[in-house]
Amino acid sequence: MSLRGLIFDVDGTLADTERDGHRPAFNAAFREAGLDWHWDEALYGELLAVTGGKERIVHFAARYRPDFARLPDLAECVAALHEAKTRHYAQLAATGAIALRPGVARLLAQARAGGLRLAIATTTRLENVAALLTPALGPRALDGFEVIGAGDTVAAKKPAPDIYLWVLERLGLPASECLAFEDSAHGLRAALGAGLATVVTPCDYTRGQDFRGAVTVLDSLEGITLSSLQEWLAGKA
Repeated sequence: MSLRGLIFDVDGTLADTERDGHRPAFNAAFREAGLDWHWDEALYGELLAVTGGKERIVHFAARYRPDFARLPDLAECVAALHEAKTRHYAQLAATGAIALRPGVARLLAQARAGGLRLAIATTTRLENVAALLTPALGPRALDGFEVIGAGDTVAAKKPAPDIYLWVLERLGLPASECLAFEDSAHGLRAALGAGLATVVTPCDYTRGQDFRGAVTVLDSLEGITLSSLQEWLAGKA
């Protein structure tokens, strides 16, 4: 089977965004709203078991701030917090403070030159994707991706396979002709659920998770060639 498409997760896969990007952005949003919440690195690592920013806020409130969780306008409050968090994240990312992981930019350029079709499948919002990639890849960074599934594109977040199925449908490619790139067990389950052979590059928060079913688990995307990608796909078939 010939390799025709690559589908990338964003947070943790393209860049180590969680600890030094999303976490401080959440904390800035909480301070701005006058809340006494603070997500330190250890707590945030636990909260990452919940996929999706708004869902993460709801989970935290239910467990640690039950009075907030009982607010009659909870959904509106959570949405406002998440909007503020997105703004703070974009401001931070725009400074170029969140670097792409080693090998990412080279692999993207190599894949485009080789005629592969590129896509994104992530639970983070499109604004966050643009804020991360633009400083590293230039003002037309998103143009290099034919399909971008982001944010609330689908209702069911990873580990449900829905976002990958949505991306595959719009690419018009079968899963057997694509590779997915993930960093977490949740993401791997989502990709496998869509029938995708998956390369995993764990980040700081996901090392040690269960990556059974991945075609390979690597420290980074450095040194990957198009021929190695094709070999991994063929080995999965």
